[in-house]
Amino acid sequence: METAEFIANVEEQFMETDPGTIQMNTEFRNIEEWSSLIALMLIAMVDEKYNVVLTGDDIRNSNTIQDLYDKVSSKIN
Repeated sequence: METAEFIANVEEQFMETDPGTIQMNTEFRNIEEWSSLIALMLIAMVDEKYNVVLTGDDIRNSNTIQDLYDKVSSKIN
């Protein structure tokens, strides 16, 4: 899993955020459009693209995109 691909997939969930503004060190909860709906969309995207189950606790315990990436990476077989 490449970081650039992961960021692009995450950016697709944030429809009102300009592409290229999300980086690995971005604190995703500080993005203006962050909501529980976006959290669910991220969970669904990770399941679809990476065949990984990301939980609500995984999201709550993460602060940055890097944290999410690390969680997903650790669950890939």
